[in-house]
Amino acid sequence: QVQLVESGGGSVQPGGSLRLSCAASGNIFRSNAMGWDRQGPGQQRELVASITSGSSTNYADSVKGRFTVSRDNAKNTLYLQMNSLKPEDTAVYYCNFKGVSIPFGTFDSWGQGTQVTVSA
Repeated sequence: QVQLVESGGGSVQPGGSLRLSCAASGNIFRSNAMGWDRQGPGQQRELVASITSGSSTNYADSVKGRFTVSRDNAKNTLYLQMNSLKPEDTAVYYCNFKGVSIPFGTFDSWGQGTQVTVSA
């Protein structure tokens, strides 16, 4: 069983930066796609950014040019660098890993969520 632990959330002023991390534990044989979702107050959950095993990235239009997703396969860790933060970025951010573990096989795991609040 693969578990994900997120860190790096917090409160920041508009224009500020935060870096989220998501570390996976468990016997991971191979990590495939990884990504970040978020859910703001009163809003539907949405994809923020994703990264494939080959490091191809995809971003929501609302965060392009401001957020950068990256991964460290050796550490089984996913990152989200968030710059030029706006109040509308306020949300709970969730990380997701897909891959193969030993001995359980394929997995699709989610983190517990970390709060990001952007306000003056």
